Amino acid sequence: MAKTILVTGASSGIGRAIAIACAKKGLQVVLTGRNIERLEDTRALMERDEHIIIPADLTDNAQRQSLVDALPPLDGVVHCAGIGSRVLGKMLELEDVRHVMNVNFEAPVLLQAELLREKKIAKEASIVFIASAAATMPSVGNGIYSASKAAMIAYAKCLALELASRKIRVNCISPTMVWTDLALVGASEDQLHEAEKAYPMKRYGQPEDIAPMVVYLLSDEAAWVTGSNFELTGGAQTL
Repeated sequence: MAKTILVTGASSGIGRAIAIACAKKGLQVVLTGRNIERLEDTRALMERDEHIIIPADLTDNAQRQSLVDALPPLDGVVHCAGIGSRVLGKMLELEDVRHVMNVNFEAPVLLQAELLREKKIAKEASIVFIASAAATMPSVGNGIYSASKAAMIAYAKCLALELASRKIRVNCISPTMVWTDLALVGASEDQLHEAEKAYPMKRYGQPEDIAPMVVYLLSDEAAWVTGSNFELTGGAQTL
């Protein structure tokens, strides 16, 4: 029987690439995100037609609970939904902090807690958080975004210990710059094309560069991999 995987943020970017890659490996995917039309676009790109769409705003308590209630038992979860932010430290307001932390940290943590409470996670399942190399690679104006991803990594490492007795694995993937809509927050496309030349491989990542690592972590081949954070950087040492 095919494994069933929940992918959040599946309507675009890295989440879409992960959903497509999972389908190619024969996994059944539950796609969630806020925009049902874009989720349908993702499903149209996937192999086979058994994949499930459940739209939800994960920052909304009621919608998050409705998603959990509607889910089948899961063999894996990929927490990919998130937003970018680039605001200088002296310009930050309380709302800036709350908004980024709500989307990037609180929502996936609370979703994961509800999935566990409702016993939606199968024994020997795999949980993958898409974090960011920004957690350890500082850049100007990226403080709150970086902090949200650092918090995610710390949380995931603790969760890995809590779930180890059930052989449920928890890992993070931390890319540097990847060509998605988030990359364009605070910079133009021309600026990014110029900046990517400084990367050792002379380019930023593509969503399709991230998806294979996720597929590996979801697989039985990664049965002894937990509590880890994998930096996918294209050789870059800074953002």
